[in-house]
Amino acid sequence: MRLRNDQLPAQLNKSLAPVYLLSGDEPLQLGEAADQVRQTARSQGFSERELLEVGPGFDWNQLLEAGQSLSLFGDKRLLDLRLSSSKIGTPGSKAISAYLADPPPDTLLLITAPKLDRAQQNSKWVKGVERLGVLVLIWPIEGQRLLPWLERRLRDVGLTPEPGVVEMLSERIEGNLLAAKQEIEKLLLLHGPGVVDQEQLAESVADSARFDVFGLVDALLAREAGRGLRMLEHLQAEGVVAPVVLWALAREIRALAEMAAMVEQGRSVDSVMAAQRVWEKRKPLMRKGLKRRAAVWRRLLIDCAGIDRVIKGLEKKDAWLRLQDVALGIAGVNTSALK
Repeated sequence: MRLRNDQLPAQLNKSLAPVYLLSGDEPLQLGEAADQVRQTARSQGFSERELLEVGPGFDWNQLLEAGQSLSLFGDKRLLDLRLSSSKIGTPGSKAISAYLADPPPDTLLLITAPKLDRAQQNSKWVKGVERLGVLVLIWPIEGQRLLPWLERRLRDVGLTPEPGVVEMLSERIEGNLLAAKQEIEKLLLLHGPGVVDQEQLAESVADSARFDVFGLVDALLAREAGRGLRMLEHLQAEGVVAPVVLWALAREIRALAEMAAMVEQGRSVDSVMAAQRVWEKRKPLMRKGLKRRAAVWRRLLIDCAGIDRVIKGLEKKDAWLRLQDVALGIAGVNTSALK
């Protein structure tokens, strides 16, 4: 069967299916859904758990061997299969289909995966999960759904938001549900259960979603130069050290330089992103970056090497000013024209 994320708890309360496939790119909801399955399984005697991390070079025979092996203590088992990509290829599809054709007794298979596209949802192995067990597609909570979700999370932990608090929290976390969870936990820790007002929220919110290093990278790739510079300034003001910011920027630039070179050699953008294991949620940003030549990214990588020398004291320049130049370069602003 196919369920929405909010329907999963009711299904778990009725009975445990032999297999669950949870798919989505929103980490908080995906993690919490998987925890619900694991906790229910533990409460029903599935005391043994085997973790299978599927990455490059994974041997799919491990899944079949795990299904066929006996529990060490004769207990019920949970096989926790974690896919780093929803594109598992023919070996993965055959292995999961073979498992589903003859599922072992007293064993529950939990599969967590990034977002499945329409073609993947219609694949043989996914359809097999739907027939035998439960498929849960987890969608981002955005737009009009976000405010009720935030208010429910606040009230679930005993916090009663005054008017304007939910809207303020939504504006601060900018759709980052993990950041929302952290801020709600912080409010509860600082003030305890009860009414929370805008002043209390303003004091506790750390703007973690808006100004974290990875958010900076995404803003720059989206060519939001002004927002990116504000984030960079905030990181500096918050005491984040320059090497951390440089590491994040250089890491992204290096990846784009390598991928852009592959595209220039004749490979398609889709095949390059698949080879580099780019998550679905980041593909639109990477597509923007791959519209630029590899030489652009290599020049920015050279600039990063120069900032590294500044940080190490080998050049007497301002590392943060140099980081601004690189940030603008990622965002597509020609900094030489500004000097």
